[in-house]
Amino acid sequence: MKTENTERAGLLYGIGAYGMWGLVPLFWPLLRPAGAIEILAHRMVWSLAFVGLALLALRRWGWIRELLRSPRKLGLITVAATVITVNWGLYIWSVNTGHVVEASLGYFINPLVTIALGVLVLQERLRPAQWAAVGIGFAAVLVLAIGYGQPPWISLTLAFTFAAYGLVKKKVNIGGLESLAAETAVQFLPALGYLVWLGSQGTLAFGAHGTGHTLLLAVTGIVTAVPLVCFGAAAIRVPLSTLGLLQYLAPTFQFLLGILYFHEAMPPERWAGFSLVWLALTILTWDALRAGRRSRLAVEAAKGAARSGAAGTGAPVPPATGHAGEETGATAVVSTPSAQPGR
Repeated sequence: MKTENTERAGLLYGIGAYGMWGLVPLFWPLLRPAGAIEILAHRMVWSLAFVGLALLALRRWGWIRELLRSPRKLGLITVAATVITVNWGLYIWSVNTGHVVEASLGYFINPLVTIALGVLVLQERLRPAQWAAVGIGFAAVLVLAIGYGQPPWISLTLAFTFAAYGLVKKKVNIGGLESLAAETAVQFLPALGYLVWLGSQGTLAFGAHGTGHTLLLAVTGIVTAVPLVCFGAAAIRVPLSTLGLLQYLAPTFQFLLGILYFHEAMPPERWAGFSLVWLALTILTWDALRAGRRSRLAVEAAKGAARSGAAGTGAPVPPATGHAGEETGATAVVSTPSAQPGR
């Protein structure tokens, strides 16, 4: 019963996290007339303030000393902060300039880009279905490029920066809140300096458009951190395969908002490109779930053999665990090891 309640809570946390990321396009337009770069700067500054207070309340500061003693990890955190800055800034600009659908495509193709990076950077070997999915994804990009008259650069940039961010985060390997605190600490001084410069030029939107607008700019820190907290709560309660399926909620909500709320155009060639991407993701998900099932069966068979051997020798039999093998083979579904807010 306790396990079922834990998984149910994890599922709700996961839906909450990806649901908030999926609905965030409704928030960024509220911050106009602030420009995308000013909004980005506020997001960095207020995120650090919010996460700092959260870590202070939780008394989780031990990781800072360890991080400062590791130049390699500091370098990787700086790279992660740089990459996610590009991702955040482009996403905000895309939403506020009427490219929500194209932005959603970036997060649809992100799992495919992640797999491609795994092959190119980590020398990983793919199963035939994964190769097929990547090939179909590449065909989708070609179709969209022909339809647009140019490559879908917004989608590709968002996908590659978030995939690179996930790759770096995997190497750093620190918790979600801690990671966000470290990255926003790197971003803080440049962001604050930019806001001060805007103020000196008389073009700072903060405080110039009423109390409500000022509060909304400050809330960017909460909008950034709360989904991450929910994601972290989900990640420790449900298998990676479940999170991998939930991740498609965010771009699906964004896509629907782009069409139904923002009334963006969907010509036939765009539908064709998106359909190919969805086909690739279907193959990818099916393959990952099948691999996960095979892994679970293999683990159960090994445990059965171990029990039989232990029973024959009179040795104690180890107890069965709850989610044996659930995470194996699921990385093809999960876009990044720490699918954190690129939105």
